[in-house]
Amino acid sequence: MLSKKCKYAIHALLYLAERYQKGPVHIQEISEEQRIPKKFLEAILLELRNAKILHSKKGKGGGYYLYKSPEEVNMIDVIRLLDGAIAMLPCVSLHYYEPCDECKNEASCGIRDTFIQVRDKTLSILEKSTLAEMLKRQHQLNVIS
Repeated sequence: MLSKKCKYAIHALLYLAERYQKGPVHIQEISEEQRIPKKFLEAILLELRNAKILHSKKGKGGGYYLYKSPEEVNMIDVIRLLDGAIAMLPCVSLHYYEPCDECKNEASCGIRDTFIQVRDKTLSILEKSTLAEMLKRQHQLNVIS
């Protein structure tokens, strides 16, 4: 399950992706428009800036903007940055592997085998999920509803 921090980050990133190359967006605007507590948003945006997903400009006309294009910002990177492992079990994680205490033999564990498949499908979907793709889907769904 995604943390609230990660969900807020995705909402803020989508908001900035809609305004890509239109100049910096003030944190207050993002906070109000996306209904994210400003203090919490400040910490999230700083983390995204440190990861070189966002850039910021100080002073009058300052704010945050995407450092990378919406096509380059992938959900795998965002989720791993903010939440860590994507896998549901530590024994199937690609980047945060840990053996399970209760497992007798990983090679013959049916639970592990099932969750490797879940991990692989999840990664396959998230690899295609860039900010640009998510915005495209969002616009398509707005036309339908």
